[in-house]
Order: sequence, then structure tokens, then C-alpha cells
Amino acid sequence: MRGLGLLALLMAGPLAAQDLPALYDVSDVADYDVLNVRVAPDASAEMIGELAPDATGIEVTAAEDGWGRVNVNGQSGWASLSFLTRAADQWPDGQPAPESCFGTEPFWTLSFDGPDMTFEQIDAAEQNGLVTHRARSVNRTDRFLIAGDLEGAHVTATLSRQSCSDGMSDQLFGLSSEIVIGGTLYSGCCTMQSR
Repeated sequence: MRGLGLLALLMAGPLAAQDLPALYDVSDVADYDVLNVRVAPDASAEMIGELAPDATGIEVTAAEDGWGRVNVNGQSGWASLSFLTRAADQWPDGQPAPESCFGTEPFWTLSFDGPDMTFEQIDAAEQNGLVTHRARSVNRTDRFLIAGDLEGAHVTATLSRQSCSDGMSDQLFGLSSEIVIGGTLYSGCCTMQSR
């Protein structure tokens, strides 16, 4: 019985280490070449863009058959994971650390920088505050919470690991969000990448 428990722990490590979305760097691509991004996870699929051989901070939002889904040129496509190396120190404590969550109609952004957070919305004053709590669901591996305060308004952000569209582009992100700020609900996506 102990052997099965140990095996489960050993197998959980590699799976947890590959949590997505995550940031990757292009690797093993010659200086004169590029990493092709294709419309589907297939080497014969149509090219829709490219990544420079020294590109860093590329957000991979899903993986399929050795390919990673990335956003390029305002749309979602697939790049070979053979030429992408995962950046270190992501998903601290098994939780995502997004750069920002955002939505449209109206346009809004909730940005994170360590313990600091900033809420911006068109035609409204910027609000600054602090993250006071982060948690992961006790019974779901794909649900997370970020809570804090923005200049008098409490913030509760629930993040879900799932494909998310901003509704304004053909890009797909790896985290959806439901954020309550001072009693108002905002729905959108989150990204690990600087915008």
C-alpha cells in the first residue's frame, strides 16, 4: 500500500510541473531561422505566424501531441514544444500567477505585480491595492482564488483553468476569470504574459 502512495506522489510531480498556462522561451532555433506557428497542431498545417529564435515569455495556453497553443498576430495557433523551453519558477504553491486579467464591453484590466494590484477601466480613475490572499480549491485542481482590497473596494477573483476568448480577437487564453470588485461582477480572461 505504501508503494502505491509513493508511486502516486512521484507521478504527481511531473504533472504539476507542467501546469498550463505557462511562459516558455524559444530554444534550439538557429539565429537565422524562426519557429513557425501553425493553424493546427500538425507540421503540414497552414502557417499563421512565427516566433523569433530569441523570443522569450511566450504563453503556452494548451498542449496537444507535442504542440503548444500560443497567441500570435491576434490569433491562436500551434508551435512545436520541441523548440520551446518552459521558464523556471512558475505556478508557485501550485497556483497560477497571472500578469493580468481583462475583459471587454466595457474594457477593464486587473494587473498584478507581486502583492500589488491595479484596476483600470475606460473613463474611470485607476485604483491601486494589495493582494491579501491566494488559494487553490480544496477539491478541484483547476480553480483558484485571488483576494484583496482596492482603495476601499474588496476584490475577489475566481480563476478557472480553461480555454477563454476575450470576445474581440481570435486569441485563446488558458485562464478564465470571474472578478467581483465592490459588488460589481467582471468576467474575462487572464494571461501569464505581459500585455
